[in-house]
Amino acid sequence: MSRDPTLRADARVIALVGVAHGTSHFYHLILAALFPWLKPAFGLSYAELGLLLTAFFVVSGIGQTLAGFVVDKVGARRVLFFGVAMLGVSALVLAAASSYPALMAGALLAGVGNSIFHPADYTLLNERVSRARLAHGFSVHGISGNIGWAAAPLFMTTVAATSSWRTALACAAILPFAVLGILWLNRSHLRAEPKPPAAAAHAAGEGAGTLAFLRLPAVWMCFAFFLLTAVALGGIQAFASIGLMQLYGISRELATGSYTAYMLTSAVGMLLGGFVGAGRQDHDRTVAIAFALAAALAVLLGAAVVPGWLALPLMALIGFFSGVAGPSRDLMIRAAAPKNATGRVYGVVYSGLDAGLSVGPVLFGLVMDAGHPGWLFAGIALFQALAIGTAVGVGGGTRSARLQNA
Repeated sequence: MSRDPTLRADARVIALVGVAHGTSHFYHLILAALFPWLKPAFGLSYAELGLLLTAFFVVSGIGQTLAGFVVDKVGARRVLFFGVAMLGVSALVLAAASSYPALMAGALLAGVGNSIFHPADYTLLNERVSRARLAHGFSVHGISGNIGWAAAPLFMTTVAATSSWRTALACAAILPFAVLGILWLNRSHLRAEPKPPAAAAHAAGEGAGTLAFLRLPAVWMCFAFFLLTAVALGGIQAFASIGLMQLYGISRELATGSYTAYMLTSAVGMLLGGFVGAGRQDHDRTVAIAFALAAALAVLLGAAVVPGWLALPLMALIGFFSGVAGPSRDLMIRAAAPKNATGRVYGVVYSGLDAGLSVGPVLFGLVMDAGHPGWLFAGIALFQALAIGTAVGVGGGTRSARLQNA
């Protein structure tokens, strides 16, 4: 290990970006975890509570597209610092809220803070991590997000139950400010690599070509890929536990444990996916195989033809195969992105994630209201299958471009 001078530097950057990304995902769920306390405290309906999350993801999706341009203009490090700080501010606003508009203001601020992470994170990883370890960097990035998702409900509900929802939000504000301090102390490791004079002149002369990447079909296919997969993820996050209880008559503990198993095995899958992606170039095929297996298992789960005790292992397998696809997905986008447009491409593409997460709960909520929990898992499988088509389209276009350049 000591013979490779890049190992320590790569590991430090991957860890710093991973911690920041985990904080972002933690904030996805700080409000949802507190719904049982916020509803009676403010006399809100479930629709009004859901609107807070919709506002968060809409602002995040729009902001993410804009953040990509800012990252390419001023650098990823400054934008990352801003986003982390905004998350902390949003939690303080939420903790002090005395009305629904104040809650909405806090949700909007959190959406602004969340919007910067994917353009900033992926630009830093692409700039600062050696190519040989980039797949592992993407793997850790995905795992840290899953950890944030898993930690938020446990932390927020525990503090709220032992103290109050305001205390829970105030405590949540400590996390981003602590992370910001860590990033600041290590800021020298997050600086942009200086560009050669020729490359800098080319980037400065782009001018009218700043939006040229939007004409690339691969960019919009990547956007569609994230939109489709996020719709499926939104359904799993919002209703998987309830759906399993209704389909199989299992206990709430087993249903919740099945969702937890999904998140944990997804992280394990991402870890393995880093090794798979590092040794291949046909990343779309890895994504297609992994999602095909996940979709098939979701159909089986929704058909309710297996014993209830199999709900947990089936959910775990769905999470595992979905996780395996993660690093290859990010490498696929990297291969499709034109030079000097990394932040812009990731900003536009990952705004599909926020769009899907805002649509999924509403769409599958209608399915659940109609009394068809089996359709929930069939719909999840459908959107994963549709995503396979976009992934294959992106990979095919990238291979054609590679052959033309050769």
